[in-house]
Amino acid sequence: MTRPFDSFVVFAEMRTGSNLFEACLNALPGVHSYGEAFNPTHLGDPDLTQLLGVSLGQRLSDPALLLTRIREAEGLTGFRYFHDHDPRIFDVVMNDPRCAKIVLTRNPVECYVSLKIAYNTDRWRLTHVRDRREFKSPFKPAEFEKFLAPLQTFQVKLMNALQKSGQTAFYIDYEDLRDLDVLAGLAKWLGVEGRLEALPTGLIKQNPEEMSKKVRNFDEMERALARIDWANLSRTPNFEPRRGPAVPGFIAGAGGAAGAGLLYMPVRPGPEAGVRAWLEAAEETACDFTQKELRKWKRTHPGHRSFTIVRHPLDRAWTAFSQVLAPGHYPEIRALLNDEYDLGLPEPEALGQMSPGDWHRSFLAFLKFAKANIGGQTPVRVDPVWASQTAVIQGFGDFALPDMICREDRLAEDLAALAAATGARAPDTPPVTPDPGPVTLAQIADADLERAVRDAYPRDFMTFGFGSWAASAP
Repeated sequence: MTRPFDSFVVFAEMRTGSNLFEACLNALPGVHSYGEAFNPTHLGDPDLTQLLGVSLGQRLSDPALLLTRIREAEGLTGFRYFHDHDPRIFDVVMNDPRCAKIVLTRNPVECYVSLKIAYNTDRWRLTHVRDRREFKSPFKPAEFEKFLAPLQTFQVKLMNALQKSGQTAFYIDYEDLRDLDVLAGLAKWLGVEGRLEALPTGLIKQNPEEMSKKVRNFDEMERALARIDWANLSRTPNFEPRRGPAVPGFIAGAGGAAGAGLLYMPVRPGPEAGVRAWLEAAEETACDFTQKELRKWKRTHPGHRSFTIVRHPLDRAWTAFSQVLAPGHYPEIRALLNDEYDLGLPEPEALGQMSPGDWHRSFLAFLKFAKANIGGQTPVRVDPVWASQTAVIQGFGDFALPDMICREDRLAEDLAALAAATGARAPDTPPVTPDPGPVTLAQIADADLERAVRDAYPRDFMTFGFGSWAASAP
C-alpha cells in the first residue's frame, strides 16, 4: 500500500520532550529524524560539522539543499523544527502535503520551569539518575509572558497555515509520550508498519516532582497565572508585523496634577533611560505589566496618553550594531556574522583596537546583513533591536496604538505637548541616546552607509519620511 507521506516535520519547542519523542520515532523501523536540522547555530548537534554531507555554511546559503538530502535519505525521514529555526523552511514544508506535520505540545508553565532548571543546572538531558542536580526555580511573571508570547504566536501561525492549505496535523502532548497506544496510533497515521513494544531506554525524566516542589514562589505563581488572559494570547489576529506588542517593556507614569498618566512604549534601542528618568522624576512609575494589568491601568487613568519615539534609521542601526558587539550580548549571532557574513569582528575586549575604517567596514557589512535578515533571507531571527521601527510599532497595535509618535530630533517639543495634555511637568532637557562609541557615527558616516541603511530600512524611510542622516545630524 502506498504510504501517505514521504517525509515529516515535528513542530516542538525547548523542554517539550522532543528528545524522547525523537528517540521513539527513530526506534520505529524505517523511520529516522535528523534532529534540529535547521537550528540557526548548528546542524542538530553543536558537535556536527556536516549532516548528510551538508555543512553549516552550505545550509545557511541554501537550506533547500539539506531539506532535499533529508527527503532523499532512506525510509521515512524528517526533523524537528522550533519557532526560532530557519524561517525559510517553514513555508516549504507547510506547502508540501506529502510532508507529515506532527505537533508536540506541553503545558507552557512546565516548559518555562523546566527551561529555568536546565539553564541553572546545565543538565539538558539525563541518562543516569546520579547525574541529576536539583534546583528550585523562581517564577517571574513578566519573564514568563516574554517566554510565552512567541510560542503562542507561532502556534497560531502554524494552525493558520494548516487551515489555509487544507491539511491537518497529528497532535501529541508531552504527557502522551510514554503511552505506547498513542505512539502506535502515530505510526499508523504515518503509514509505517512497525510498532514500539517498549519505550526507548537511555533518557530519564529530569524533574518528576509536582510543580509546587520545583518553584520557590508557587503561591505567587498561581496568582500571576490567574491574571493572564490566556484566550487573548492564543488568538493573535495579525501576523504581518511579525512582532508582538512587548507589553512588559512599557513604562507608565502615574500622572501629573490632572492624574491622567503617560505610557511610554519604547522602540529599542532609543532614549529609554532618559525618558524613564524624566517619568521617575515627575511621578511614580510602573513597568513589567501583563496585558491584563495594563488594560486595568489604562481604565483607571482616563485621559492618559501613550507615546513612542522613532529615530533616524542610521542612528538606531549604529546603536543596534554596538549592542551586538557588547560583551555578553548576542555571542552566537556575533559568531555567525563573523563566520558567514565576513564582518571581521574581534572579541569584545579588542574593540578598542579597531580603527574608524575597521568600524566603517564592519558596520556596512552589518547593514547588509540587516537587509537580508529583515527580508527573510537568513536563518537568524529578526531581533527587535534591529527590526524595522515600522514593524515594532505595528506590533504595538496588537495591543494598542500609541497616541503620539515622537521624533528624537524634536523630542523637546513633542514631550512638552504630551506633558501639557496630561498635566505632567515637561523635561528640562530632552532625553538623548548617547553615541555608544568608542568611535562615533559622525566619524564614519558617508554616502555608502546612507545608501546601505536606505536599502535595509525602506519601510521606515517611507513611513516616517526620514531624510539623509547628514542633513539631520547636529
